[in-house]
Amino acid sequence: MLPAIKKIIVVLTCCFCCTKMYAQKDTIAINPSGNIVSDSSIKKIKDTVPKYRPRTAIIRSAVIPGWGQVTNNKIWKVPVVYAALGVTTYLFFRNLKQYKESKTAYILATDKDPTNDYLIKEPYYSVKDQPDRIRTFRNQVRQNVDYSALFFLVFWGLNVADAAVDAHLKTFDVNDNLSIQIKPGFSPMANTNGLSIVMNIGK
Repeated sequence: MLPAIKKIIVVLTCCFCCTKMYAQKDTIAINPSGNIVSDSSIKKIKDTVPKYRPRTAIIRSAVIPGWGQVTNNKIWKVPVVYAALGVTTYLFFRNLKQYKESKTAYILATDKDPTNDYLIKEPYYSVKDQPDRIRTFRNQVRQNVDYSALFFLVFWGLNVADAAVDAHLKTFDVNDNLSIQIKPGFSPMANTNGLSIVMNIGK
């Protein structure tokens, strides 16, 4: 049992030492300010700067719907964004028109002046003698105006959120080369067979 543990410790020590020796291969340069800068530090700084910035996508989508999706190279989402906003916009103005017409019809139907009944437009003229029905319809379309405006704002917010999420996901590496697998292996140093946890980090 003890020889096996010693062999494992030796293998881990060799791996650690190899890693440390490899890390010393970085070239070192001195910038004009006198600070020492290595190649690995420069590469690390460059790698930390995301290509897709969520802040940019959020601002662009908030200003112009779909602009953030274009920034994230998700152009196919732009028609979906404008379809949602276009439908709610159409419903808003359609309900607003019906509300104004029904409101005017209700006023004319309840002013007790039959001489101006001709000003009541269809389909409200056919129920001019039943102002309660006109009032009920007026209240319904007034509620629909509020709902359509609310859904417009919700879809605009979802457009911004979608652009932000896509920009965040762009910074994650989901390449198949980055994976952890369990494979059968053989250790030449320990001269034993077993299972190995292999982390593949690509080339």
